[in-house]
Amino acid sequence: MLLEKIISISGKPGLYKLVSQLRNGFIIEDVTTKKKVSIGNSSQVSLLDNIAMFTFDKEVPLFEVFENIAKNSEYKETISHKSGDAELKEFMTASLPNYDTERVYASDIKKLAQWYNILHKAGYITPESFVKAEPETLDPAQETAGTDNEAPKKSAAPKAEKPATPKVKATSAAKSAPKSTHTKKG
Repeated sequence: MLLEKIISISGKPGLYKLVSQLRNGFIIEDVTTKKKVSIGNSSQVSLLDNIAMFTFDKEVPLFEVFENIAKNSEYKETISHKSGDAELKEFMTASLPNYDTERVYASDIKKLAQWYNILHKAGYITPESFVKAEPETLDPAQETAGTDNEAPKKSAAPKAEKPATPKVKATSAAKSAPKSTHTKKG
């Protein structure tokens, strides 16, 4: 799942995908309707990739929480974000058993369920979405035909750089629970 380009915008319902960067803002696409619009730099944007949920011992990236929800719901939609508090807490306990009940509020759990269901409806939640990348192996051009005692030699060819993604300012608060998804105006 590529969450690095999925954003939430303060004051706008739903989730959006960053399409491109403009001089004074961004072009975004609604993940469900695929409608493209532009937003200005003053919009308060949070990257889902930068959001984590509190547990008693660490912060768990939102991607991992979505993976737990997907496995628990067999990659189908989960409970509605309009469910009662008791049902939402039960959902959260099943999704992240060690979540910090003092710092993860009911509103955070509602947003988590809503975002998961939006991503599911948009086709982002599938068993293939959560497949971990294979570790890189050396290709034949990088290996030498030596003995087993020799370490493989890497070629001097430069590595291809990864394409630049639009830069979005995010505060450290954006790395906490989904409730704290606001950024400072730049």
